Amino acid sequence: MVTECTYCGQDIYDHDPIFVAEFEHGTRVQDKQFCNYARLSAYIDEEDLTEGASCKVDF
Repeated sequence: MVTECTYCGQDIYDHDPIFVAEFEHGTRVQDKQFCNYARLSAYIDEEDLTEGASCKVDF
């Protein structure tokens, strides 16, 4: 069975897979998977996912 990369559709297990999870109602749920960090990085850039994103820093 092939587990497809969210970015390119190739089997992630032929590479160095990365998994992304989200929290839903306090439970971690696998959301996306990528062949490697390069595919994840390309996905982030193309989807403009860093726009408006920031970490909360308490001083």
